[in-house]
Amino acid sequence: MAPLPEPQLFALLERVSRTFYRTLRFLPGPVRRQIGLAYLLARATDTIADTGLVPPEQRLSALESLRNRILGAESAPLQFAELAAHQGSPAERELLDQIEAILAHLDGFSAEDRDEVRQVLDTITSGQELDLRRFGEGTADRILALESLADLDDYTYRVAGCVGEFWSRMCRRHLFPQAALDDDAWLAKGVRFGKGLQLVNILRDLPADLRQGRCYIPARSLQGLGLNPADLLEPAAEPRFRPLYRQLLDTARHHLRAGWEYTLMLPPGQARVRLACSWPILIGQATLARLRQENVLDASRRIKISRSDVRRLVARSVLCYPFPPLWRKLGDVPYE
Repeated sequence: MAPLPEPQLFALLERVSRTFYRTLRFLPGPVRRQIGLAYLLARATDTIADTGLVPPEQRLSALESLRNRILGAESAPLQFAELAAHQGSPAERELLDQIEAILAHLDGFSAEDRDEVRQVLDTITSGQELDLRRFGEGTADRILALESLADLDDYTYRVAGCVGEFWSRMCRRHLFPQAALDDDAWLAKGVRFGKGLQLVNILRDLPADLRQGRCYIPARSLQGLGLNPADLLEPAAEPRFRPLYRQLLDTARHHLRAGWEYTLMLPPGQARVRLACSWPILIGQATLARLRQENVLDASRRIKISRSDVRRLVARSVLCYPFPPLWRKLGDVPYE
């Protein structure tokens, strides 16, 4: 099948994620298409995993088929018409309907880039499959939880930390291959960057996940406070839950701080990449500050920063960038 025309590819990407598209369109051209395609494929696997009207085993089978097509282990065209029909979002229906035309873009990449995309999608899909096996039978009346903090850390690596590695290797190869850089330290901070963004999402979306039968707050940690996952459905449980929640907020904060250090390690001439990295960090920091101030267990209030706040953060970063001391301080945000 012919690849989806590039303008349609990026228009679809904008429709499935306006926030990420803002970052992607700002990236330099040599990495924009690879990172954009990897994101679209990750959205496709995520859409399949989250199609609650389809039984978990059927979703696992579809994920395996897509994973094998991405890895080049299978060549038979994918048939996702039934899954597409269950999508409430027209963009996600189109994403699944056009999956073969999206996959066709892989053939236009270099062997190295194709392998990078395949590797990161293999890891992401493994996390989504594990998620489905853990939580596939969960409901609001039967909430299933991760067992330990190690399980939570593993999950955040599989679905986001590995993206930090992918992003870093892609930018390193195409944008600054000769720059003096401590690659091991930089990549490690890139992994933490991705983990931090995912942990912010988990902590923000806790009430919605609980009502779908999923609890990413580890059962062992809850037991230490005399709580179980079902207790978190009640806003009145927040004072007892707060010490653990604040501990997890601190973990996310430290990860985002590592992400800011990662951004500062980028060559100064890479202004577009530095700014593109700074925006999710600044948005994540602002979200964490809100989460510290409110009762996250109150499902009637979705805690998020406004679009105007996002625009303000982006504008401030751009205005401060020509002044290195001011720009470096953007990542030093008080949390108490």
